[in-house]
Amino acid sequence: MTDYIDTLSRQVVVFDGATGTWLQTQNLIADDFGGPDLEGCNEILNITRPDVIESLHRAYLDVGAGVVETNTFGAFGAPLGEYDMPDRAYELAAAGASIARKVVDQYDGRFVAGSMGPGTKFPTLGQISYADLRDQYQIEAAGLIDGGSDFLIIETQFDLLSVKAAINGARRAMRS
Repeated sequence: MTDYIDTLSRQVVVFDGATGTWLQTQNLIADDFGGPDLEGCNEILNITRPDVIESLHRAYLDVGAGVVETNTFGAFGAPLGEYDMPDRAYELAAAGASIARKVVDQYDGRFVAGSMGPGTKFPTLGQISYADLRDQYQIEAAGLIDGGSDFLIIETQFDLLSVKAAINGARRAMRS
């Protein structure tokens, strides 16, 4: 993290672009995701098509991005539950961070941001308890940290209680 802060003090650091939009340009089919039941679960591509995810990161780094975000926007229990695989959260988060780390290490002065998105269930709406969501984010954050993220980014949130759950889940993972 010190290297990232030091870099920020010297220059503007540009993050990569939209992962989902880029993946849509790759003409992926159901088999790329592991079958029709998993089609649309971009996080499973960390396991089924790591080559595509490597290409994604490389494309952004080659045009000058200083930070790539892991392909883990929905790599936690609630969104993965829609694909009947909430128990794979740690695995998918760690794989996403490992892929990004492998690619970033081929470039000087670049960083990996572990992406933690908003998911599909929100405590403010009573769809999930705060404690359950916090615990799900903790598992994701642990995978992102163990996989080699330089830092975590909690992004595209609109539910403040979800933000709190993500922050506290990340803090718990950092203490473990």
